[in-house]
Amino acid sequence: MTAVDYTVIVVYLAGMLALGWWGMRRASSTSDFLVAGRRLGPFMYSGTMAAIVLGGASTIGGVGLGYQYGLSGAWMVLTIGLGLLALSVFFSARIARLKVYTVSQMLDLRYGGSSGLISGIVMWAYTLMLAVTSTIAYATIFDVIFGLDRVVAIVLGGAIVVCYSTLGGMWSITLTDMVQFVVKTVGVLLLLLPIAVVKAGGFGAMKSELPHGYFSPMGIGAQTVFTYVLIYSFGMLIGQDIWQRVFTARDDRVARLGGTTAGTYCLVYAVAGAIIGTAAKVLYPKLGAPDDAFATIVKDALPVGVKGLVLAAALSAVMSTSSGALIACATVANNDIWARLRGRTLRTSGSSHDEVGGNRVFILLMGVAVIGISVVLNDVVEALTVAYNVLVGGLLMPILGGLLWKRGTGAGALASVGVGGLTVVALMGWKGILANEPIYFGLLASLVAYVAVSLATKPTDAAILDVWRRRLAGEPAASVSETTSPATTGA
Repeated sequence: MTAVDYTVIVVYLAGMLALGWWGMRRASSTSDFLVAGRRLGPFMYSGTMAAIVLGGASTIGGVGLGYQYGLSGAWMVLTIGLGLLALSVFFSARIARLKVYTVSQMLDLRYGGSSGLISGIVMWAYTLMLAVTSTIAYATIFDVIFGLDRVVAIVLGGAIVVCYSTLGGMWSITLTDMVQFVVKTVGVLLLLLPIAVVKAGGFGAMKSELPHGYFSPMGIGAQTVFTYVLIYSFGMLIGQDIWQRVFTARDDRVARLGGTTAGTYCLVYAVAGAIIGTAAKVLYPKLGAPDDAFATIVKDALPVGVKGLVLAAALSAVMSTSSGALIACATVANNDIWARLRGRTLRTSGSSHDEVGGNRVFILLMGVAVIGISVVLNDVVEALTVAYNVLVGGLLMPILGGLLWKRGTGAGALASVGVGGLTVVALMGWKGILANEPIYFGLLASLVAYVAVSLATKPTDAAILDVWRRRLAGEPAASVSETTSPATTGA
């Protein structure tokens, strides 16, 4: 590392803080703070959506999978991109029309306020662990940059993200995400990818050096690919961090086309990461751990200046996901858990300064919690798997069922969340975090509970379904707190 590389990185970090301060001036209402005023156009929407889904696990973990399995290591990030495409094409327009702030508010609208608290707890656990995965990744990057101790690296990186996220909420995060998207594109796709391939001698040399399985599209295993689809593709359909970005879209068209563009970008990024990892296997065949591949190839193979930019790109990937997960975690903790415990609900039209201040406090609190957990945990892929297993096993059926099946009921949704979530957690404890069984049997148990209990209970009240249909159609309706609060629905 030279003075030029350090300068590039320091300027980048200072720029993130400056954009956070600038974003604070635009966050004068709850809508501004949580969903950027629902005003993003196609360019900013595409960039910020791509930034949130492609984080440390997708960048460092994606290159690590390429190092371990070759081109088939792209499948984890490919399934993320496929999930985002499915969300954008089939569901994003309807989700954006609901004009809510959280997934639990959507469930309240659909089922009449019967499962919001439990679903909020599950979603909070998911967003918390998602923020942890990105924060853990700071350790690898800052160790390469500054030679910092792991704990110091996590605290430093986490503090920067917490600072700019707390200042301006979604506006600050959107502005920083756009810079991060550009830096990531230049650093990883335009610089690191071609340089890594050239350093490894080109594709011909890579094929001659590595086993044939490194170039097989299913070398990672069909069962692993199927599990990735269940966890990551379906996870994209229902995550609070993703939905909160959908809520920022200016209109249906932006949500659909902008998300499709971001999903396509993810597919390109997935293949690039796997190729970089494969090249790293040729250059450094005996690394201690696959996740070391990214930092090692950046440190040893890149020229002065380029090294700093690519490391800034890695920080971009980590920070974009970390900040998006952090604001999602704080939004759920404040508005789906704490507010409900106090007997309150968040108005979708709310604009009071007190609500903005309360959300700022929760971002700060959740940020401190994320940093603390990250210091204790160590494995990025394991933490990400825990997050998505809990999310998909607990909430996929109630959410998709609510969108697609009129007969689904609040009691069915509540049973599905409880049975699916507990099954996933129990099987992770028994079979191991990375085992396939937790998500397989968790989803099956959640589906059976949802269908059986829904059919065994009274259909959802017609008045609730009428409000739901009007909101899906984009018609004006009363606020969520007026139509679905526990006090008005008997929940």
